[in-house]
Amino acid sequence: MSAALPIAGEPVDLRSLPLASLEALVASLREKPFRARQLFRWLHYRGAASLEEMTDLPRAFREELARRTALLTLSLAEEHRSQDGTIKWKWRTHDGQFVESVYMPEEDRKTLCVSSQVGCAVGCTFCLTGTMGLARNLGPGEITDQVHRANRRLVELGLTPAPRPLTNLVFMGMGEPLANYRSLKAALDLLLSPDGPDFSHRHVTVSTSGLVPVLRQLAQETEVKLAVSLNATTDAQRDLLMPINRRWPIAELLAACREVPLPRGKLITFEYVLLAGVNDADEDAERLARLLRGIPSKVNLIPYNENPGLGFRAPATERVEAFRHLLIRRGVTVVVRKNRGRDIGAACGQLAAEGGPGDPRRRAPAGP
Repeated sequence: MSAALPIAGEPVDLRSLPLASLEALVASLREKPFRARQLFRWLHYRGAASLEEMTDLPRAFREELARRTALLTLSLAEEHRSQDGTIKWKWRTHDGQFVESVYMPEEDRKTLCVSSQVGCAVGCTFCLTGTMGLARNLGPGEITDQVHRANRRLVELGLTPAPRPLTNLVFMGMGEPLANYRSLKAALDLLLSPDGPDFSHRHVTVSTSGLVPVLRQLAQETEVKLAVSLNATTDAQRDLLMPINRRWPIAELLAACREVPLPRGKLITFEYVLLAGVNDADEDAERLARLLRGIPSKVNLIPYNENPGLGFRAPATERVEAFRHLLIRRGVTVVVRKNRGRDIGAACGQLAAEGGPGDPRRRAPAGP
């Protein structure tokens, strides 16, 4: 399967191409075969922003590449730094769209939350990104370039050592990754490549709202970690929060999760956003424990990050702790996710590329 994904009438994006496609391109230009690996390393090990940076490639070769291909590099539109060390970047694409990614430093890891689409079509009612609708999918190069631009920016800021500071990736940014599976899979192959960023599959997590057929495909074709955004314990409840549940209800989703081949010690993460008075009752905790019985898993409890105009509230700390303890007593492995970057709109469910097409914060308020 080609990873190029060219848009009709546009030159192919070099950063989207796997090594095999670069080898074919180099051969078609009658260049020496080793140039393909050189080019790949410039694109995905060094994260080159332009062909001009590739100074050990012959100028004539670079000029021919410029005529035949494109190197689509994200540009930094905005940067917001939180008091907790989180950084949110808004990137501008070559066609003027905006996407956001978030850097979350910890003592033992440096994680980037990566976007896969401009906006999102899933429409979860508690998520700000879901109010935007979907503008378009990102290509493999645009997905991977978030990693390269973040690495470079962190070095520029003096926050981490060169050349590739990031250690972990989570596909939990804007968009439903499995709705853009072709680009996602191509990007994962690039990011896991030993000649590129060389991330370990143990340090890469893909989150989904529950596209069951593609979830099965991901589990068959990759070894990356899987996170499932569950957020409810009954179909009636989940139908209201996550319209995708009407297509693939909880029983079907969990049946697919039970089929995922998991080596010893590997777990599926179930993400559960706690919404005050909606899904945070003791009965919800009891049902959640029963639903997950027999699935090697852990639960990430996420106290809701409130968004303007969506009508949901965050539960009190005491309610979060009570919910957590009920799960623990029933043998569920559970953690409460830290709310990183809330002061800069970078927390879970808050990404919406402010100022970009479709952002609800750009809309004029309704009249009286």
